[in-house]
Amino acid sequence: MGKKRVLVLLGPNLNMVGVREKGVYGDETAESINLQIVENAKKLNYDCDIYQSNHEGDLIDKIHSASGVYHGVVINAGALTHYSYALRDAIASVRIPFVETHMSNIYAREDFRHKSVISEVCAGQIAGFGKNSYFLALAALKDLM
Repeated sequence: MGKKRVLVLLGPNLNMVGVREKGVYGDETAESINLQIVENAKKLNYDCDIYQSNHEGDLIDKIHSASGVYHGVVINAGALTHYSYALRDAIASVRIPFVETHMSNIYAREDFRHKSVISEVCAGQIAGFGKNSYFLALAALKDLM
């Protein structure tokens, strides 16, 4: 089987991992984690692109353009997870599997983080394993694509 192409889509403030809330996200930089994601994807025989934006519309545009380009998407929508129906509708509009991913355990944090509006349009959710959440999500895509 040929290489599958996957997208790791990162939402607002995820470029600040390693700087913000180190007690939640650790002190490893976003850049370092992204490099490890790409290396992990290579081991799974994926071509992997990573896209991060602090702007909801940019993320929506990227989702729309993913159809026909990517076989699957790992998405950490950051705070948009909890209230962006526009992001939810964008995910629902493309016919590729999405795995919702969070570095932190969103159910062990503030109450507003306990609700995900995107989970019902994603194949599954992985949360609470730090950077390993991304690696687990990449592995989960294998049987979905």
